[in-house]
Amino acid sequence: MEKPVHEGRLAGRAKTGKGLRWAAALVALVATAIFAGTWVATPSTLGVRRQVTAVDSAHGAVPLSQSQIPHYLADAIVAMEDQSFYQDHGVNLQGLLRAAAYDVVHLCKCQGGSTITEQLAEDIYMGGSDRSIWGRWWDIVLALKIEDHLTKNQVLDAYLSQVYLGHGAVGAQEASHIYFRQSLKQDDLAQLALLAGLPQSPSLLDPLVNPEGARERRAAVLEQMAADGYITFAQARLADSQPVL
Repeated sequence: MEKPVHEGRLAGRAKTGKGLRWAAALVALVATAIFAGTWVATPSTLGVRRQVTAVDSAHGAVPLSQSQIPHYLADAIVAMEDQSFYQDHGVNLQGLLRAAAYDVVHLCKCQGGSTITEQLAEDIYMGGSDRSIWGRWWDIVLALKIEDHLTKNQVLDAYLSQVYLGHGAVGAQEASHIYFRQSLKQDDLAQLALLAGLPQSPSLLDPLVNPEGARERRAAVLEQMAADGYITFAQARLADSQPVL
């Protein structure tokens, strides 16, 4: 006796659902194994400060302490580089998925979306030059490991100590001396906003080479800081009226 058609369809759906569950479980198992393997394979991040010091020493720069970082600079960097910095754990899942989808299609590490902690990991552990998909995965795992050991303020301290800001300047302190001929703590809001705009494209936005480009980028930083509530729009307009150098 033949089964009713609807019973056959139900049985088929049940098999399909079971197959999908098995496939999902297999994907999860493989992903977990890859993550665990990468966690073991990547360097220990207990020595982040030593890595930053090594980068700075190689370029004649001096690492910053937390007390040397003006709060406007920290605010500006977060506003422009990683708005969810204080909420995430080194990885912005939404930005990661968006960038990963693009990268998988184009077989490259082309999209941005990296958090400040990921950028720090790439700079000090991978030389800042690995543009492969595998390199992005290492950035992510290293970022998670870094945030297991450092506070958010310590991450910013490390990042701003070694980030390249154009014209041979490694770290915000060196950049301030090169561009403004003064210590970072002497910089005003306009100067700090200019520095915060440089990581995106330090050579192109170098104010000594491209003052108009640097001015436009500084205006974008100030506008974003005001939009995020770090400063008022009146403060932004006043800072924007200041000369670039």
